[in-house]
Amino acid sequence: MATDCEAWLNANPLDADDLSDSFLSGEEENAPNSIHEARLKAKAKRRLRKTSSRDSGRGDSFSENGDPSRGTNGTVPPTSPKSKLLDRKSRAGKGRGLPKKGGAGGKGVWGPPGEVYDLEEVDVKDPNYDEAQENCVYETVVPPLEEGAFEKTLTPIVQEYFEHGDTNEVAELLGELNLGSMSSGVPMLAVSLALEAKASHRELTSRLLTDLCGRVLSRSDVESSFDKLLRELPDLVLDTPGAPQLVGQFIARAVKDQILSKSYLDGYKGRVDCVHARAALDRAAVLLKMGMGGLRIDNLWGTGGGQRPVTQLVREMTLLLKEYLLSGDNKEAERCLRELEVPHFHHEFVYEAIVMVLESKGEKTFKMVLQLLKFLWVSSIITVDQMRRGYERVYMDIAEINIDVPRAYFILEQFVDKSFSAGFICEKLRDLCPSRGRKRFVSEGDGGRFKLESY
Repeated sequence: MATDCEAWLNANPLDADDLSDSFLSGEEENAPNSIHEARLKAKAKRRLRKTSSRDSGRGDSFSENGDPSRGTNGTVPPTSPKSKLLDRKSRAGKGRGLPKKGGAGGKGVWGPPGEVYDLEEVDVKDPNYDEAQENCVYETVVPPLEEGAFEKTLTPIVQEYFEHGDTNEVAELLGELNLGSMSSGVPMLAVSLALEAKASHRELTSRLLTDLCGRVLSRSDVESSFDKLLRELPDLVLDTPGAPQLVGQFIARAVKDQILSKSYLDGYKGRVDCVHARAALDRAAVLLKMGMGGLRIDNLWGTGGGQRPVTQLVREMTLLLKEYLLSGDNKEAERCLRELEVPHFHHEFVYEAIVMVLESKGEKTFKMVLQLLKFLWVSSIITVDQMRRGYERVYMDIAEINIDVPRAYFILEQFVDKSFSAGFICEKLRDLCPSRGRKRFVSEGDGGRFKLESY
């Protein structure tokens, strides 16, 4: 150590100001030179220790000449105390610049990533120890649904079900709720919403009750729900005049699906005073009796919208047109077309109507179909796209239709012109109407040559 101090003193000679700090008393001036040299070496050692500890975090090192080492560009690294506090590297200048303790150090850190902690054993000597805690089972408790929030919570679920038709999703949502004693209100709420909806929604409601029975609901819940419906029929009739007949159909369908007992209707014989409830029970009894004779009660509401087969939709549209030709009621035809609930398939209705005109004999069908299409166009039942697609389909199939109907091209041209005059097809669609080409010999001297000509 003495040799190091001497080397440093030789490289950094002390000034007079530095020696002024060590004031010597009169007695010490007369002391031997060895004591004076020892004090100078001790002071130099302290200065060396202070300088080395101050510069240790900066990454500086002293060269043989005592000058601090500089970077490759000749710049001294920054020595701001703030940068020292925010620096997470090792203070000793070792390592690869990684965070301390592998990222497991610091406030609020539980340890390095991937470390698994074992369950902490209960200390019997702990003053807060309780023997009952060892046998405790912790579970998530869902509070029971209040009566005021019941309808507000379940109404959106049922309305969304009318859109997607997935009974499993409804069962999962109801399973997350603690219905408690209010589970019997689910069928009543679903049927009440279906009374004001379409026939397809009533079919979905019947399927929903069948799928929920046994999973979320019990048969007693379904029975008590229909009991409430029969008691509240006088109020339901105010909003839905046909509620007694519809509730009777729901009861018949529930008995057929075996979610209501067959003796359910027998329990009300001779005990019903309400006229509406009696009408509902009579309707259910008649349907069940007809079901024994071959009526399909499982298809009581029909299959709504796009769930029907295409062949069935085509058949129903053809029947609709035939009934219209017999009655001539435009509004009834409009109502029947709405009940089919297939706005994306109205081009088939336009196609069948035009084909019926081409195959008909006489002007009556021509005028009635033209009047019906104009009426449906004005009432916005048939859109521009559906009307255009229906006419284009006739244009594509006119060659095959002409095989059975020789005058098909001529009738189609007349119908298209009248449609354009009525204003429910555009000029571009009228110009796309095909015309039949015919073979005609030019003259006897042409050698059998012929040319195509359209009329």
